[in-house]
Amino acid sequence: MPSVKPLKKAVLPVAGLGTRFLPATKAMAKEMLPIVDKPLIQYAVEEARAAGIEQFCFITGRGKTAIVEHFDVAYELERTLEERGKAKELAELRAQAVEPGSIVTVRQQVPMGLGHAIWCARSFIGDDPFAILLPDDLMMCDVSCTAQLAAAYRETGGNVVAIEEVPRERVNRYGVLDVEKDMGRLVSVKGLVEKPPVEKAPSNLTIIGRYVLMPEVIGHLARMERGAGGEVQLTDGMARLIGTQPFHGVRYEGRRFDCGDKAGFLEAQIAFALKRDDMAGPVREFLARYR
Repeated sequence: MPSVKPLKKAVLPVAGLGTRFLPATKAMAKEMLPIVDKPLIQYAVEEARAAGIEQFCFITGRGKTAIVEHFDVAYELERTLEERGKAKELAELRAQAVEPGSIVTVRQQVPMGLGHAIWCARSFIGDDPFAILLPDDLMMCDVSCTAQLAAAYRETGGNVVAIEEVPRERVNRYGVLDVEKDMGRLVSVKGLVEKPPVEKAPSNLTIIGRYVLMPEVIGHLARMERGAGGEVQLTDGMARLIGTQPFHGVRYEGRRFDCGDKAGFLEAQIAFALKRDDMAGPVREFLARYR
């Protein structure tokens, strides 16, 4: 097993406008939309913490201050809960707290793509490996998806991305792998293409919103080369690492919900509610009424 630096940092791009959820997101960050009773951003942070991540960088934009405040200490609320004897709620609130100084924010003033957003975190990343979590992709896994990537990173000593197979006609929505060798759980990668035409896609293995990358990707993103959609694409920066560093896709164990899509968001609400002992029964009852 190669000797690798510990994975302790995560970057969470949260600067998007959330236009697909207007008017709900007119004055509310889309990452604060709740799945049952927790916002999307909290699920992402909890997933990263389960992988041993200790430091977080939120790439924010205007109107996103509530995201950081969500992880702050709410003294008045805690005192009120304590006075009212709501011990369970108080314990849940305190459990979400992160260590002081473990969250930093960076502004992406201009929406120039995911690659540009990651480049904005360059000072936070420094010379360390780092995870990327896109909160719109909500993961339901017995073992944290980021923890699965972290294990693959320690095994391979290089870049790893979470992948899943999609119907061929949908590959033009994703970054797509050009496969060198398919080993089952791990896939060695010889190339990456961002949103290729269906007829030119090298495979139907696509990248979802979970990555563990080496810091050298920042140097490639710094070129500010425009790719698909006229934006600085993270996929293009990652592709330049192939051949100089190990690069693998990981078939993660679990299920992804696309919460950037209204139907996916509603599906996630139901799926996560059905996983809870306190809600599964009532949810099944009301679902039965709509058959």
